[in-house]
Amino acid sequence: MLFFKRPGIVNVKMIITEEKILSNIDKVQKMINPNNKKQIIQLEEDAFFKDLIDSVKTYLIEYPKKKNFPVSVYKAAYNLVEYTTEQFEENTKQIEGLIRQREKNICVSNELKDVLYTVENKEKDWKNRVKDISDRVSEDAIEALMVIGKAKKKDTENYTSAVKLVNAKISNLEANLHIEIDMERIEDRSKALSYIGIEIAEALKGIPAPVEDEKVQSKVVDEPVEEAEYTTQTRFEVKPSLWQRIKNSKLVRTIRYICKIKVVLSLPEALPDGKKEN
Repeated sequence: MLFFKRPGIVNVKMIITEEKILSNIDKVQKMINPNNKKQIIQLEEDAFFKDLIDSVKTYLIEYPKKKNFPVSVYKAAYNLVEYTTEQFEENTKQIEGLIRQREKNICVSNELKDVLYTVENKEKDWKNRVKDISDRVSEDAIEALMVIGKAKKKDTENYTSAVKLVNAKISNLEANLHIEIDMERIEDRSKALSYIGIEIAEALKGIPAPVEDEKVQSKVVDEPVEEAEYTTQTRFEVKPSLWQRIKNSKLVRTIRYICKIKVVLSLPEALPDGKKEN
């Protein structure tokens, strides 16, 4: 049982029990569960989420007798970090998948522009060009292209509507609005996940891992050398550097990649020459 000052309130203390910390850890786990309806949305604006993490971190750091640290809390905190890491890595995969889809959409939009130009100008191979792109664009876009290609006049309502439809498809592919929304949502979750990992995993390193064998647990460590050896053997390590998998993951490269793609979208006529990698 620990006594903590409640953030933002002067001279007011609250009792943090083992049960309370376990409850807080459970709340955090639910908030980052992708299947939960009430998920963390924006880390910067969620004071409740930060307070939960702070309470767990403070409990881990300020617990007076680390060798007698509650096994249930240790396991719950460790499992939270492990679950967080797995979710973070899954987010990274999703981000990479969305980036690939966005690149694909941009390529298709450029191709559709070319096909529209070919069809509008009744170039010799316009039907083949439409056929070639039919597996990459929607059926209504293909039908619109055929209407444009077969039209004898450009001032008809059908012709105008068909051109508008194709241009709308091109704009949607370029904007990638649904992909941008998904990416922002996943990036916000990743910020929350990394916050958990940095705060909780680092705090856990100061606590000896619980020993399951009761005979070993009851062993009294009197000598300083033995105590140091005990601490070394049982100290929490973020397996295999658990949180290092986040720090050394593709997150930084992914963020750079996202920025690069956004530059490409904003400045299509000023692409990097690829000779120098930033």
